[in-house]
Amino acid sequence: MTVRRLDPVLVDRIAAGEVIERPAAAVKELVENAIDAGARAIAVTIAGGGRELIRVVDDGAGMTPQDLALAVERHATSKLPDGDLFAIGTLGFRGEALPSIGSVARLSIVTRRHDAPQGSGLVVEAGEKGVVRPAAAAPGTRIEVSDLFVFTPARLKFLKSDRAEAQAVSEMLRRLAIAHPEIRFSLEGEHAGNFDWPAEPIGEDGLLRRLGRALGRDFPENALCIEAEREGFRISGFAGLPTFHRGTSAGVHLSVNGRPVRDKLLLSAVRGAYADVLPSDRHPVLFLDIGCDPRAVDVNIHPAKSEVRFRDPALVRGLVVSGLKAALAAAGHRATTTGGARTLDAFRAVLSMGGGNAIPRPAFPETARWSAPPSAYAAPSQAGFSDFVASSADARAHLAEPAPEALDRPLGAARAQLHETYIVAQTREGVVIIDQHAAHERLVYERLKAERARSGIARQPLLLPEVVELDPVDADRLNAAAGELESLGLVIEAFGPGAVLVREAPAQLAGGNLQRLVRDVADALAEHGPVSSAPGSLERRLDHVLATMACHNSVRAGRRMRPEEMDALLREMEVTPNSGQCNHGRPTYVELKLADIERLFGRR
Repeated sequence: MTVRRLDPVLVDRIAAGEVIERPAAAVKELVENAIDAGARAIAVTIAGGGRELIRVVDDGAGMTPQDLALAVERHATSKLPDGDLFAIGTLGFRGEALPSIGSVARLSIVTRRHDAPQGSGLVVEAGEKGVVRPAAAAPGTRIEVSDLFVFTPARLKFLKSDRAEAQAVSEMLRRLAIAHPEIRFSLEGEHAGNFDWPAEPIGEDGLLRRLGRALGRDFPENALCIEAEREGFRISGFAGLPTFHRGTSAGVHLSVNGRPVRDKLLLSAVRGAYADVLPSDRHPVLFLDIGCDPRAVDVNIHPAKSEVRFRDPALVRGLVVSGLKAALAAAGHRATTTGGARTLDAFRAVLSMGGGNAIPRPAFPETARWSAPPSAYAAPSQAGFSDFVASSADARAHLAEPAPEALDRPLGAARAQLHETYIVAQTREGVVIIDQHAAHERLVYERLKAERARSGIARQPLLLPEVVELDPVDADRLNAAAGELESLGLVIEAFGPGAVLVREAPAQLAGGNLQRLVRDVADALAEHGPVSSAPGSLERRLDHVLATMACHNSVRAGRRMRPEEMDALLREMEVTPNSGQCNHGRPTYVELKLADIERLFGRR
């Protein structure tokens, strides 16, 4: 067959498939154009998941009739005045959006500049451009897209349900709204999760309010401010506490110079920063914007512009990881407020059993109290009976009222130990319940990490070296990692097939169960791979082993603690980074405000 040129209309439809693959992509391109035009309010309306109708109305700069006629031509744009693809300062820049949409749908545009007496209108249908005509219009631009993909019916078969497409539009618009809190965004349409978010003032407070609308009303009070800068790159935003997490990565929002992205490098950096404080199957909630010179990043590597490429990816990744880790460490013992709320909800559920909102109090008749007459022959009360009365708590920290200064501390004063597992502390504003094992596990872990970073973990030689029998594969894995384990204070050597000999152990873990420790370390190596297999993740892999080792020297559930031990644990938690969650990402304590408890019992 002979080679021939394709019809220009067919070429446009093929090219449109690279830019407009679903309704959400069309909305994204139109909204980005509105942002580039300086809009302060953008209203989006969809019908049929975006297939039947997409309407985007903005109050931006608008276009002249001449600009409007040229805007629907392929590769015509006002955003590259000097044609420099290495200095892109706008969200749109290719000039592909409007002609791509016009080739696969019916496109109607009405626009007016703020200084123009009247507006202009234009209709594009199946790639055929109409004539620019005068039209009544408010300042800004109004674009309507109807019957999307009507001229490419094959693409309609690959679209999902109206609900799924509407939700995709909503998610995309929310990401743009998060990245630009200074703009008012609204969305209307069936299944779209309608919202109308007002414009916020520029600054941290405005951004935090917008994040509260997008990520949940609990996010602002559980968020940490992120600010870091290095060699021309700057990150800013807010990150949720480790115990404020979700089951999917939908709560991770990233942008580069105001452009929302889903970049693998940045997502990997976020996971690396939270790896030490978050369960492996959970994801953080945050928004980070990476600001840099446009020449330091390539945003033209993907048709959807959702991925970017940095000139120095290692620098960017290191900045994100270090910035997040520094903020998490500075949070210290801080934990989420949602833990207390969930606890109170559980109490309310118990109290409401049986259809009522509270357990009724029984009414007893008043009876006269009998008192024995005074007698000189009354025998003194027998001593020692109190020893036979068991307290409801396993142990009481204080028989008297705690010192006032102790109540003013963040975690308060220890008052009791329940079930030999939980410490109950009293603060000026409420009650704190601490999981003693989870808390102490984090303290030991952070102590070992600091010791390793400072001068290496102190080792203690064993008077009698201990032989640990293992599966031959596990034994070989341990022997291969012997050098790295020695830096962690665990000195082992091969002892025949399927066994290792422990000669030295970390001084912090002296007296622990070495058999179980070595087996757990072998399991950690099996799960996370050999320490030496990936030099870039060496520290993370060593931390996994350290976390396993710390678990063995922690105060166990079921151990009775003395009052001074409980108070010492609380004081150390207050000054230890990341003590609000254990090594596995679970919260170490729950705080209940006194006001909430009083409302629970109807005292308020």
